[in-house]
Amino acid sequence: MKILAFAASSSSRSINQQLARYTASQFQEAKVEVLDINDYEIPLFSEDREKEMGQPELARRFYEKIAWADALIISFAEHNGSYTAAYKNLFDWTSRIDRKVFQSKPAIYLSTSPGAGGAANVLSAAVASAPHFGADVIASVSVPRFYERFDAASGQVTDPGTREALDHAVHELRRELEGKVRAASPLSDVA
Repeated sequence: MKILAFAASSSSRSINQQLARYTASQFQEAKVEVLDINDYEIPLFSEDREKEMGQPELARRFYEKIAWADALIISFAEHNGSYTAAYKNLFDWTSRIDRKVFQSKPAIYLSTSPGAGGAANVLSAAVASAPHFGADVIASVSVPRFYERFDAASGQVTDPGTREALDHAVHELRRELEGKVRAASPLSDVA
């Protein structure tokens, strides 16, 4: 099982990256890769720029990373009620390679913020648009007041309710992946 996790944020101290990393770490039986979208920084998308330069190599690499994975964990930062510019730009370029950016992968969608909103607006938008872009969102969790619920030094969730919500999301994704493995097994047809 291969899990790809990343924050839709370019902050070097991203709390969404911490949340994505924590959630991915719950899949101890999996090969986990945590991406930093700063490694995929490309010029701002425009049709003119696309005609001029074609598809950036970094957008292709990002798309290939998604293809590698069996499942995705994405934690969305919220800037002014929407996606971060860095993520949206990478997503826009990648969607020109294939509109189904997420390639029918099952996913956990997360969001967090220091305040009471938990970046719920961007999470809601991401979940609503997921089917149009090839993501199968198995679970979504918004975590408000991140610093009250997470210990950055240990990398652990300290709030029992938050831990329970994340554990449930992990359980649901694990169950989905195990079901796919069973369905693909040649022994699954044997009664």
